[in-house]
Amino acid sequence: MTKINLSAVADKLPRAWNSTVVGQAAGANFKVLRMDDAAYPDESHDFDEALLVLDGCMRLDLQGRVIEVNAGEVFIVPAGVPHAVAPGSHGTLVIIDR
Repeated sequence: MTKINLSAVADKLPRAWNSTVVGQAAGANFKVLRMDDAAYPDESHDFDEALLVLDGCMRLDLQGRVIEVNAGEVFIVPAGVPHAVAPGSHGTLVIIDR
């Protein structure tokens, strides 16, 4: 068992929006990344995806409807739902997916 400082891992990543898997639990990937105010294009998955903001704010774009997810909040995107990140998102994001 190890303790992981998620903010420190995100700070050391070479590029924003470049996630790294820090571990797995119950069959799910546990990833962290750094957001840098830039937009991230639409994507969708065949699995639910949990987006947990550790610090900062993610502006999640769900087909033209922007939802702000702030530090300490999580948004679960259902499987098959297209989603993007609008400009102005910044901070550290944890992604839990398959």
